[in-house]
Amino acid sequence: MPSVDILVNNLGIYETKDFAAITDADWRRYFEVNVLSGARLARAYFPGMLERNWGRIIFISSESGLVTPAEMIHYGMTKTAQLAISRGLAGLTKGTKVTVNSVLPGPTRSEGIIDFLKSVASDPAAAPEQIEAEFFAKGRPSSLLQRMIEPDEIANLVAYVASPLSSATNGAALRVDGGVTPTIG
Repeated sequence: MPSVDILVNNLGIYETKDFAAITDADWRRYFEVNVLSGARLARAYFPGMLERNWGRIIFISSESGLVTPAEMIHYGMTKTAQLAISRGLAGLTKGTKVTVNSVLPGPTRSEGIIDFLKSVASDPAAAPEQIEAEFFAKGRPSSLLQRMIEPDEIANLVAYVASPLSSATNGAALRVDGGVTPTIG
């Protein structure tokens, strides 16, 4: 297996679903894809990072790991689990130059977002701009941006956390959520 200095765990799936309709198979699938994929990769590469005394593991979690949307409980659960894994692994880096952090994006303009927004819209046939505005007005009213976050806005934070500049940032849950999470800390 090749050595890796920077691991970004970014695999994730999401959907809206009524809690009563989330099957055991759904729970297992979400946990397998969103949590275990990153845990397996971290398990494979973390020892080498410790041995070389340098490395970065970054979990792309979500604001949903802190404030779980009622329509995405199964997704939110996996994002909270990522935070637990990240913080636990960070504890194993004590005294090294290896860091483990989580980045928590908010609603992001990405592949599939239009379908997601339509699934929660009062009028799925409305113009995309109208659907997005309704989502922030009703679904994420705490957002300070009141718009989708662009992928490069998240990438900027990930690039920092992956760099030597972030050597004192370890065990952190760093938000790039547009202010959706209405708490300090």
